[in-house]
Amino acid sequence: MDKIKLATVWLAGCSGCHMSFLDLDEWLIDLADGVEVVFSPVACDRKDYPEGVDLCLIEGAVANLDNLELLHQVRDRTRILVSFGDCAIHANVPGMRNLWGAESAAAVLERGYLELADTTPQLPNEPGIVPPLLNRVTPIHELVAIEHYLPGCPPPADRIRSLLQALLDQQTPPHSGRDLLKFG
Repeated sequence: MDKIKLATVWLAGCSGCHMSFLDLDEWLIDLADGVEVVFSPVACDRKDYPEGVDLCLIEGAVANLDNLELLHQVRDRTRILVSFGDCAIHANVPGMRNLWGAESAAAVLERGYLELADTTPQLPNEPGIVPPLLNRVTPIHELVAIEHYLPGCPPPADRIRSLLQALLDQQTPPHSGRDLLKFG
């Protein structure tokens, strides 16, 4: 039997979902029997997202142009996409920037690089230093189709395992009950 090609992606978020994924502890050894991790910030040094990914857990909201480009690449190259954690589902903490209004990107940059600078206040203007910020931080499902949602901040390891085991067994993951649906 071919192994499932698994990827995990981290956009605008804190990496807490990936830390919770690592809390699967010994079950990660069992998981390795059924999957090949082909892209992940915690397990691979690969810089390009591969073709033909079966399953991807994508953490974080879309806050900048790099996030947006990667999200579209992930969607184009992935069969099953899971919105992984509350930032991916609701924009959560990164989305608080949206409270600054339609010009939140400019406001954030001015606050961070001009108003709060200790010395030489200046906006970054060299490509590659800071990816261009989008004016709105957006949850993933508003931009691309999602097959499954995995709520929590972060989702507990048991909830991650439940979803992954169901998908490995080619079953529909459970999406009912307080333990599988509560946020936060």
